Amino acid sequence: MNNSYILIFAFLLGCLASTMPVFMALFFTGAIGLVYMVGIDPQIVIEVLYRSMDKFALVVVMFFVLCGNIMTTGSIVQKLIKTANALVGFLPGGLAMAGILACGFFGAISGSTVATVVAIGGFMIPALIENDYDEKFAVGVMTTAPILGVIIPPSIAMILYAMVSNDQLEALFLTGFIPGIIIMIAMSLYSWFVCRKMGMKRKKRPPLSETLAILRESVWALFLPVLIFGGIYSGLFTANEAAVVACFYAFFVEIVIHKDMKLADVKKVVVSSAVTSATLLVIVAGASVFGEYLTFEQIPGKIATIVVENISSPWVFLLSVNVILLFIGMFMDIISATLILTPIFLPLLAQFGIDTMHFGLLMTINLGIGYCTPPLGVSLYIAGATVDRDIVYVSKAVMPFLLIQIIILMFLTFLPDIVLLLPRLVYG
Repeated sequence: MNNSYILIFAFLLGCLASTMPVFMALFFTGAIGLVYMVGIDPQIVIEVLYRSMDKFALVVVMFFVLCGNIMTTGSIVQKLIKTANALVGFLPGGLAMAGILACGFFGAISGSTVATVVAIGGFMIPALIENDYDEKFAVGVMTTAPILGVIIPPSIAMILYAMVSNDQLEALFLTGFIPGIIIMIAMSLYSWFVCRKMGMKRKKRPPLSETLAILRESVWALFLPVLIFGGIYSGLFTANEAAVVACFYAFFVEIVIHKDMKLADVKKVVVSSAVTSATLLVIVAGASVFGEYLTFEQIPGKIATIVVENISSPWVFLLSVNVILLFIGMFMDIISATLILTPIFLPLLAQFGIDTMHFGLLMTINLGIGYCTPPLGVSLYIAGATVDRDIVYVSKAVMPFLLIQIIILMFLTFLPDIVLLLPRLVYG
């Protein structure tokens, strides 16, 4: 291996070990590699920063962030939880199932795992504990279920993956529906089994009239994902335009219909979303500089050559990549990892005949699991703060649910036809 590669890799690890923010570590490593190792003009680094943020695809990320903040500030989240509880709350473990279902509803609008943990987990964990659910079980299920935020479309991670891989975003979105539903069913069945074994009392099934009343009350909230996906796949508007339409719709519903958001709250929501979006853009910029260094040194191609020479089976390759991504997901956020690793893995996919959309879904699930994997999973710390528990307690709580998600990941890895079923049906 070239000595310069070893130095750059050691510098990156040193920056990360010093607790330097990931985007700064990537930026400084990439800049030093480009200027001192490759020998290019420092002005090109500035151009790379500008080009990385001057992409129309990033608009959809910003507007979905705004849409998630609108729902969290208003009452759409509470109405989604109330609806989910009316549908499945009477079953053994029904309130836990309602939380899982609510994560799926919210994920179909926000596109973010962190937003789902804050919005749904922050409400559901105390509710589960108050209803006599075991605290460890409550923390485990509501820390891991928000992975649905990046699997069920729209997904910020998928948007960034499509930006790098040039896959059709609308088709890539379709790969997330079936895996998301499988995860929801598997986690719900586990919740039913555990709660039934613990002998938890079942709630009385609500009368049909009460269920219909809740559905009528929540119809505006439930129509939001229908509007997003109906508009996209009917051809009425693109994914970018869908994000803007969703924001205007959410604002209208919360201010005019639900009346749970005042005009004075709009500025606060917009500013908060702008700060979050700016954070994402800074990460994109830092990762792009490091990615430019990898491109100049032709490192993805060299890695591809080494891998192809030593691995002959696509299944062995995918299994190896799953292990690598699960490990990386423990230490790196999904945005940085997607932007850095996608250019490295893409040249390998053609060599093994692996569909790029199938791989995009696998990468999203792998890195999504990283959100609730010790030691640095963000969801672990958010859930821990909710119940005032340390990272060790929360890590033990999530293990059964992480195992379920990893089993499903392996199932989807070796059965790509399930992942690609909807894109093939819609787009051939």
